[in-house]
Amino acid sequence: MLKLHRLRRFARILVLTGEERRYLRAIRKSGLFDRTYYRGAYPGLNPIYLKYPEKHYIAYGERLGYRPNPDFSPQAYLRYHPDVAEAGVPPFLHYVRVGHAEQRLTKELPEVVALPARGMPQVRFEHGRQTAPYAVAVHVYYPDLWPEFAARLRRLRIPFDLYVTLTYRGEETDALAHEIRADFPGAFVTPMPNRGRDILPFVTLLNAGAFDGYRAVCKFHTKKSPHRQDGDLWRKHLIEGILPETGLEEKLEAFVEAPEAGFWVADGQHYTGTQWWGSNVEATRHLLQRIEIPLDREALSFPAGSIYWVKPLVLGLLRSLQLRLEDFDIEEGQVDGTLAHAIERVLGYLTARAGQKVLQTSELRPAAAAAPARPAFVSAFYLPQFHPVPENDAWWGKGFTEWRSVVKAPSMFEGHLQPMLPADLGFYDLRATEVMGEQAAMAREAGIDAFCVYHYWFDGRRILEAPIDRLMARPEIDFPFYLCWANESWRRNWDGLSGTVLLEQTYGAGFEEKLAADTAPYLRDPRYARPDGRRPRFVIYRPEDMPDPQASVARLREGWRRAGIGEVELGAVRFHVEGAHPVPEGLFDFWVEMPPHGLVKGPDYLFGGPDGNRMPAAMNPAFSGLIYDYAAVARRALSETYVRTLPKATIAGVMPGWDNTARRGAAGHVAYGANPATFNVWLAGALERRVPASYRRELFVNAWNEWAEKAVLEPSLTFGDLNLQVMRQHLGAAEPATHLAEPPAHGMRSH
Repeated sequence: MLKLHRLRRFARILVLTGEERRYLRAIRKSGLFDRTYYRGAYPGLNPIYLKYPEKHYIAYGERLGYRPNPDFSPQAYLRYHPDVAEAGVPPFLHYVRVGHAEQRLTKELPEVVALPARGMPQVRFEHGRQTAPYAVAVHVYYPDLWPEFAARLRRLRIPFDLYVTLTYRGEETDALAHEIRADFPGAFVTPMPNRGRDILPFVTLLNAGAFDGYRAVCKFHTKKSPHRQDGDLWRKHLIEGILPETGLEEKLEAFVEAPEAGFWVADGQHYTGTQWWGSNVEATRHLLQRIEIPLDREALSFPAGSIYWVKPLVLGLLRSLQLRLEDFDIEEGQVDGTLAHAIERVLGYLTARAGQKVLQTSELRPAAAAAPARPAFVSAFYLPQFHPVPENDAWWGKGFTEWRSVVKAPSMFEGHLQPMLPADLGFYDLRATEVMGEQAAMAREAGIDAFCVYHYWFDGRRILEAPIDRLMARPEIDFPFYLCWANESWRRNWDGLSGTVLLEQTYGAGFEEKLAADTAPYLRDPRYARPDGRRPRFVIYRPEDMPDPQASVARLREGWRRAGIGEVELGAVRFHVEGAHPVPEGLFDFWVEMPPHGLVKGPDYLFGGPDGNRMPAAMNPAFSGLIYDYAAVARRALSETYVRTLPKATIAGVMPGWDNTARRGAAGHVAYGANPATFNVWLAGALERRVPASYRRELFVNAWNEWAEKAVLEPSLTFGDLNLQVMRQHLGAAEPATHLAEPPAHGMRSH
């Protein structure tokens, strides 16, 4: 009899009535039934039912109070809309036919509880402190659920640091905080005001540096869902999905090692489709504009439920939004449209922009393929202009350095990330040579082997030489470098192409011999880079500007030989504007690709190009420059069509950003959407598609510290050290000892 009963129940979903078949067609046409959610929310159902979730819902689920998607409660719909109950229409059928268009309420309004007032706690975490590999952040709104959470935390077999925030309820919260600290002595525990749901507490910890240095962070909260008959089961499903009782270590390792993974959520918690927008479109758009990310309204995909594992890059991007208490809505029981709801959706766009995905538990797999091999050598352009010199005093005002331009950079459109200011290293003066040691340590950890330092030499006259000369007198400072002769004339409008000439490059007779002799002391320094293990490297910025490039290069090489240096690996920058004197093929050992030069084409322009204003943000009417799409330029840099235009011996280049409005104001050129997320995509693509065929499998970054052009890897107040994190993730620590060599035994003293 039991088997017969089961067979009849299975047959019921296969043989629907005519009216039920019409219901099924309406559901499928609407796109509002979430099959992934239904299967994940009710995993205990028989596999046959899970194979036909819409039919199960029509035949049984709706009457049992099951949800066809996380935002539709059949009971709540009938309670709030008695006309539907009186008509006897199935609630979800009414919703897909009529209620959705009418924007009817679909779930229980949360109870508004009056809680004691509480100020925001002042929290700060020491930079570089000792941490476990993982962090677990728990927000407790319902105190009675803490024992359940504590039991699960005790069972975890992974090394983690615990952070607990508590919605303040007075003495009850004080007592619970004491209990948690006693139970988990190493935990950080703090009360929070009842604002921003579980999001503001998490963001507060994030902004204070709590999650710096972890491989991944787990976030969950006391999701009680009192409006659901299965509220407890649902909460346990969400948490069990990311903290399974068995196999957590393997799944977590798979998540951390998967470069495409940004979030890990329980099955059913990756929401896709525009039906999940609610009233959150504009708030989401404004949040994304804070870091120059355009909103594609049709590409909504996000981790729902606020219970997940998340990786550092997305966390850093969330931190860069610089959210504060005053941004969050006062708690009034809102069911939609608050900043907390918008942030939930923003997380999806941050993930996608970084080239990552939201993975559900059943989608986690061990790493299948090895990551691209590390480049054989990684260089970054280095600007030594951060100190005053008499010439700049005369031309631009007493005490002028690059920093003066940087701090005055104007905002030219809504969300324009200007000014972007330094963080960890501050407004440094490169006459303090210790700064160069700190920079080198940061770069080495990020996988950079050497700095390519600009060398300003005008027929024997030097300028901005103090940093490198002081370095020569400090052999204990480990600063791997080589020189790039910046051989263009200095002009008042900063672009090196037009404007009043301030310091002219003359190329007088015999300049090559003098240049070789003047640079020889640097090339002898043990810290001077020899990427092939033998020859010191030297780069010329604008070879086409030399009156006779072929003859000058021959004389320069001979000059180094006479100075006892021997053979030099000589390269040149492939610039975006051809000079007056073409360079014969094969004259240089290699070329350096220097984005964005030569990469930006008509379709890439968002402002000032052939298609006019296509900016996704309101413009400052004073702006007369050019804006182009960083992501589009990155795609071109990775395309075979573009690569075929380059000389064979070219070092592939990438850039973290470009924006010279600090120098050129309203006439500046801007790469819109340059941030650590898009830099991550470009760098990953370059390692996979460009570096294998690059000269000696090398990579060049433009630049380390071009602050007035916003081509910067150094930590900023805007993005922290996210660009360096991206570099570390893909490149790992450099091994400088394999790329530097003792100077040749020529018997001459170094400079």
